[in-house]
Amino acid sequence: MINIPEAFILHSPTVPFPDIGLALEEPNGLIAIGGELSTERLLSAYRQGIFPWYSEGEPVLWYSPNPRMVITKDKLHISKSLAKVLRSNQFEVRTNIDFAQVIHQCKTIKRKDQNSTWIDDKMSQAYTQLHHQGYAHSIEVYEDNQLVGGLYGVAIGKVFFGESMFSCESNASKVALAYLLQSTDYQLIDCQVENPHLKSLGAFNVERSAFIKLLKKLL
Repeated sequence: MINIPEAFILHSPTVPFPDIGLALEEPNGLIAIGGELSTERLLSAYRQGIFPWYSEGEPVLWYSPNPRMVITKDKLHISKSLAKVLRSNQFEVRTNIDFAQVIHQCKTIKRKDQNSTWIDDKMSQAYTQLHHQGYAHSIEVYEDNQLVGGLYGVAIGKVFFGESMFSCESNASKVALAYLLQSTDYQLIDCQVENPHLKSLGAFNVERSAFIKLLKKLL
């Protein structure tokens, strides 16, 4: 049984997040429960190094894990096979053409060792609203004019807070990430928690305190 501090309960839209230093060690980074996925709440969360992550049927859970996985332009690892794909004309990358389809694919695609998704209808609606307001963006990868991969996330300042990615064809999501790092001005990509796929592309862990310092510098 997890003992949830009363200060973690977001009883109303005006209740602020607790101090980040109070985040639990187990589950790693849990910092708040409840509240709504409004644009104001989400932007406030990202600026403080917090993001929502919960399963359908649960209240909204907010996390700031320690360590935090990130990737930067200078750490991106391009394998020989991926470099060959990037040099070819196999894929075309577009941005913000079909955000709705990207988030739908991220929500519904079958993933290894994962039976459910954290992207419920409330989250889809919230990030679509962020997209309409210019904060959430999609990087889309097309093959023969068909969407075969991509990612979406929230951009504030020089930071892109990655939320999810998908791939229907080999290397498609890698192409999206490479584009995000090589063809945009973002200095830091937040990958949230350790992921073997992202680690193979050069993502690395930093202490939460270092991540918060980077946010203050880049936002």
